[in-house]
Amino acid sequence: MEEQQRRALRRGRARLVAALRVEPLWDPLEQRGLFTRPMLEELQSAGSRGEQARQLVIDLETRGKQAFPAFLSILQDTGQGDLAEMLIQECESRPVPPRLPDLQPVELELREEKLQCGVVLTNSSMAGVAAGISLAVGESPGRSLIVSCPWQDYEMKADPCGHCLILNNVNFSRDSGLSTREGSDIDCEKLERRFKALHFTVLTRRDLKAQEMVLELLKLSRQDHSALDCCIVVILSHGCQTSHIQFPGGVYGTDGKPIPIEKIVNYFNGSNCPSLRGKPKLFFIQACGGEQRDQGFLVDCDSPEEEAPGGSLESDATPFRVPSDNVDEPDAVASLPTPSDILVSYSTFPGFVSWREKSSGSWYVEMLDSVLEQYAHSDDLLSMLVKVARAVSAKGRYKQIPGCFNFLRKKFFFVCD
Repeated sequence: MEEQQRRALRRGRARLVAALRVEPLWDPLEQRGLFTRPMLEELQSAGSRGEQARQLVIDLETRGKQAFPAFLSILQDTGQGDLAEMLIQECESRPVPPRLPDLQPVELELREEKLQCGVVLTNSSMAGVAAGISLAVGESPGRSLIVSCPWQDYEMKADPCGHCLILNNVNFSRDSGLSTREGSDIDCEKLERRFKALHFTVLTRRDLKAQEMVLELLKLSRQDHSALDCCIVVILSHGCQTSHIQFPGGVYGTDGKPIPIEKIVNYFNGSNCPSLRGKPKLFFIQACGGEQRDQGFLVDCDSPEEEAPGGSLESDATPFRVPSDNVDEPDAVASLPTPSDILVSYSTFPGFVSWREKSSGSWYVEMLDSVLEQYAHSDDLLSMLVKVARAVSAKGRYKQIPGCFNFLRKKFFFVCD
């Protein structure tokens, strides 16, 4: 199947869920010879309609050049002409990527019955070493193997997919010197609705001191996540710069005491949370990374220049507090396992201010919620975060750009109805 056809099917997956619900496609798929009866029975037992649609798309991609037109014909015959038309338009509207030079598959001698996944090499311009990926293996004459490594996605079959903890700090103690974060409740409500719609169980805690935040995070990390596929932590608070080894920045409890992001993330790593090993752990941080106000640089564009910060626009910045002994705490410099399956999305670049409107919430959460609503059914998480960064960077006279520290090993797709 052509690449643009694959992309069209993926983008139409949400509509396909509805098609499966309204008009089952199983019998026509068998009658046209796209699937055998055992294969269809396996598809139907994949779980929810969403999971069935996702697996159907994956399987269609392996059915050869005639699969796409045959599937379009089936959609037309079963009253799903609108979906067929959308797939055709998607296919035609996406540019075909430039063709790479023909690459010969690597032939490896079969020295053992069990092949260890190791090196996959092509020509001098492309080489890859892949770990933890499935191999499509076919025998060729002379007991050699032809090896290809298709891209894998994280498995998201559990319902619910996982837990989502939202820590929303709005009101801070007088002694902290930190202002009330007006507009943060708007952010919190948006993200509660969004992650519930994406099949997560959502727990929200409001106005917690630093130690109370730690206890909530530890409670979540110590739960048994064996039956779940993912875990999400969202923190809405004032922030600051901190000393760090892996993940920069810190967030404040309502008592004005900071917690390093690095420490929060490491509560959930493979050593401290065994039931989440190999599963994606996502952190979304709406807080300042420092006090610098980015005034941007001039570019040739037609974007309207918004008003300068003032009125209802606030930042979540606080000064960088250097530890008295100028070193990290002993447990912060201890040897840590290499983080894997972790993504930390920051609302702003380390050291810079993150802007929040009193009436509509923060720029970052507003755009994150909007992008998830529009693209979660079709795009992977990293692609969506690029869209968020582009949208936020276009706002305001003072500038802001979100970013992330990504240690995911596979593509992450949310589950949509």
